[in-house]
Amino acid sequence: MNLPNNTRPLIGSEPTLKAPPGATDCHMHVYLPGYESQPGGPSIPELATVEDYYQIQKWLSLERVVVVQPNAYQCDNSALLVALGELGLTKARGVAVVTPETPQAELEAWHSEGVRGARIMDLPGGAQSCADMALIEPRIRELGWHMMVQFNGRHLNDHLTSLKCLKTDFIIDHLGKFMDPVPSEDIRVDEILRLLDRGNAWFKICAPYETSLVGGPDYSDVGAVARRVIEHAPERVIWGSNWPHVGVPRSQYPNDAMQLDVLLQWTTQSECEKILVDNPARLYGFDIN
Repeated sequence: MNLPNNTRPLIGSEPTLKAPPGATDCHMHVYLPGYESQPGGPSIPELATVEDYYQIQKWLSLERVVVVQPNAYQCDNSALLVALGELGLTKARGVAVVTPETPQAELEAWHSEGVRGARIMDLPGGAQSCADMALIEPRIRELGWHMMVQFNGRHLNDHLTSLKCLKTDFIIDHLGKFMDPVPSEDIRVDEILRLLDRGNAWFKICAPYETSLVGGPDYSDVGAVARRVIEHAPERVIWGSNWPHVGVPRSQYPNDAMQLDVLLQWTTQSECEKILVDNPARLYGFDIN
């Protein structure tokens, strides 16, 4: 399979937010030469290599990264592991797709290569759904991994019991992925705050453009929920770029600097350091400079 090279912009005007040393992108994907989309996953429009991402890092002044297994590759984590090898353990971690049948020896090998989480996506194209969590969670618990969980936040009540049973850390991905956005005082947002208060849940600010109905630069409808969560538990919040933004048509491709700057719309510069540096270091085991 011959995929076209990346045509997405990899450089632009500097973001307003001055990323502090150790700033971490907790959610991006790679699409590498020679690795094909798998049955059940979406097609791959073009490549997105580690070399491409290095330019994004330089543009946004980011130092660390979490590579997330894309839906296109389903349960084949090969490209993810190659990317982690190129990026190196001091600067990168990974989130893989784990199945109930993944051999424990394989999980341990992945751990040595930088994998620290299992991806759960209860949306079309996801390789493992929330129904699989109870079987996967014991497999990763002794390794100290977390679960990265994405679903339509409007259906949160369908998943609450399962989430409360998790003993590992878990991330509520993509701002809760409310489709369509809900008011910040919505009862499901109350439930997210209660999950955070239990001590093993995290909330990821990522890809507001995927669900916002009003659009950027501040995504005020999605931002209302983000502001409430950050105000309530800034020590449980992380941020991800979602590069290379394959979930939206090319005509809706967002500006990467604006995806970082949205933090300044929703919180303070001092709390940005917590979200970009301290919290990811704690969750993923990066050294604090």
